[in-house]
Amino acid sequence: MRELDEAFLETLGPQTRAVRSGVTRTAEGEHSEPIFATSSYVFDSAADAAARFTGERKGNVYSRYTNPTVRIFEQRLAALEGGEQAVGTSSGMAAILSVCMALLKSGDHVICSADVFGTTSGLFTRYLEKFGVSTSFVPLVDLSAWRAAVRPETAMLFLETPSNPLCEVADLGAMAEIARASNSLLVVDNCFCTPALQKPLDLGADIVTHSATKYLDGQGRCVGGAVVGGAEHLQEIVAFLRTCGPTMSPFNAWVFLKGLETLGLRMRAHSEAAMMLALWLQQQPAVEQVYYAGLESHPGHALATRQQSAFGGVLSFVVAGGREAAWRCIDATRVMSLTANLGDAKTTIVHPATTTHGRLTQEQRDASGIRDGLIRIAVGLEDVADLQADLARGLAAIASP
Repeated sequence: MRELDEAFLETLGPQTRAVRSGVTRTAEGEHSEPIFATSSYVFDSAADAAARFTGERKGNVYSRYTNPTVRIFEQRLAALEGGEQAVGTSSGMAAILSVCMALLKSGDHVICSADVFGTTSGLFTRYLEKFGVSTSFVPLVDLSAWRAAVRPETAMLFLETPSNPLCEVADLGAMAEIARASNSLLVVDNCFCTPALQKPLDLGADIVTHSATKYLDGQGRCVGGAVVGGAEHLQEIVAFLRTCGPTMSPFNAWVFLKGLETLGLRMRAHSEAAMMLALWLQQQPAVEQVYYAGLESHPGHALATRQQSAFGGVLSFVVAGGREAAWRCIDATRVMSLTANLGDAKTTIVHPATTTHGRLTQEQRDASGIRDGLIRIAVGLEDVADLQADLARGLAAIASP
């Protein structure tokens, strides 16, 4: 059966790799990737079993850490990100936890961008701190603050770019220099852009994390995560997965594989629609400010233009009147889904200060720019005119409560 070897695949374009990478057909000759719904595997002999358990012989052992469907997803995502290896996990937070547990130790120090996802912040401050890992939070775009936060025990720099929900953009090249100078790992959450729009490893990052739940799936069907990077670091994460088990299910891996096939097409469509909606929102009297890196008025526009091939599907805007006005606007929409998820074909709308960032203190929200009047939209694949009409209903409700 004809199959494409990895060396040949590396000569092909990203959309081709998104469709063809990682495929090893079985004797059945299937065209679509199979779902290996099995918890365990049989061995040829006792000696074969022993060799696989010790790692002397390659092969499947147990689906907690070796499953062919998950492996295809991992190989395909690694090919798209330009990483040597990828590891699938049970969720995006499991991916971040796996990185930290595998590569940090008691006494280490982490520098993290202040406006990361609220649960990520909680992982560092509520849980890792109990095991002797300290964290300093600094503004994402303030390079001097990152440099000033470095300590002798600093082991990791962690950030999201673009940020959630203000779409701030980190200079990944400069961040990589800070990481190298401090002998630290640079870990980048690439959830908002995906490798279709941005490749942090090419810009100097050591490790990339994903919530596959978002754009890698693309239709809000399954929960999963992934880590991508060099084999040296990823082998440590595989060891953590084998022992602790934050495992991606074969079915979810298959769904994510189908998502990767259309990732490039979808991300371009999300980006085009978000740009149109951002420009429209700028013209609305009830809107005080729009946050979207595609707008020339955005402070990170020039940097995003250099680092990204497009600007993604997430934007946010501020309405006058604080939380009550924002809630009236959200409640008056009819097309958009009121949910905290993003990356779906369906447009979602949410109030960050009371949901995704609701666990942060008021002081933390103020430092991150999460105002009470802020609304986040993850633009889906509907007709933009319908989304504009839906937001017009919402904005009108602010004036007529």
